[in-house]
Amino acid sequence: MLYFVRRAGFFLATLWAAVTLNFLIPRMQPGDPAEALLTRLQGNTQAVNPVQLEAIRKMLGTQDGNLLSQYWDYLGAICRGEFGISYSYYPYTVTDMIGSALPWTLVLVGVTQLVSFVAGTLLGAWAAYRRNSRVDSVITLGSTFVGTLPFFWIALLLIFVFAITLNWFPEGGGYGGGSSPGWSWLFFSDAFQHSVLPAVALLITGPIGWIIGMRNNMVQTLGEDYARLARARGLPRRRIALTYGARIAILPNVTGFAIALGGLLGGTVLVETIFNYPGLGRLLLEAVSNKDYPLMQALFLFTTIGVLIANFLADVTYGFLDPRVRRAEAP
Repeated sequence: MLYFVRRAGFFLATLWAAVTLNFLIPRMQPGDPAEALLTRLQGNTQAVNPVQLEAIRKMLGTQDGNLLSQYWDYLGAICRGEFGISYSYYPYTVTDMIGSALPWTLVLVGVTQLVSFVAGTLLGAWAAYRRNSRVDSVITLGSTFVGTLPFFWIALLLIFVFAITLNWFPEGGGYGGGSSPGWSWLFFSDAFQHSVLPAVALLITGPIGWIIGMRNNMVQTLGEDYARLARARGLPRRRIALTYGARIAILPNVTGFAIALGGLLGGTVLVETIFNYPGLGRLLLEAVSNKDYPLMQALFLFTTIGVLIANFLADVTYGFLDPRVRRAEAP
């Protein structure tokens, strides 16, 4: 019980620190979002009118007062679930913008993360089971080679070959101009075609970390004393690999997968930018570029909370799966 109480306390303390940093970091950036919006509307050739600037600040709901009062207002708004109006997409609220981009990221990144984890873990376990064989060499060397390739190069190569040269799939975007978001077969088929290339780009590089991690963990686990004792007792090799090897070796991968799912709310900035995909990653890039404080804070906050919750659940899962973790913190 002490282990779980400590994990919960650490989670709450980390959450408070993350929320505080999420408040401070955007305000440490130079520049004024209202001034940037006014300059973008009227161009760089005209001087900034102080009256117009103050009007835009009131329109955007920019907080007044010192930093401490803004911090308390910010905590109260979080508790009420209010994140303000987006500076970049006025008059839409931050909740509206995140709600429109979240399904795209959940479908694309969520599915590819799950497939990458399952495929990478199985391939890594197979390579460890057949270690020092041709299968092990092909899986290990192949994944290492693919891991050296820059992701943006793979994405651009897919666009050049399958979108520009062969014209099999669209170059980017979430859907074409001939369809509009809705519950129709035309929209779903169009969205699926637009998601194929970014999904393939993620699936090429996604399983590599799971393969290498699972293979190394399982090889190390199969070399422990209990695995040697199982072999000395004459247990089948496959049973030893599954019961004594894969079951223990998969624990670090479970933690990594939980953290990866927690970071899912942040989207994948690079892939969504290259393919012009309307997800949370591209929304975050636009928010940073336009100094959109409310949108930045909400996206950072969701990502941080997702990672912290995933990490906390992984710690709790560890405590149930491996009693040694609980005994290590016992007084």
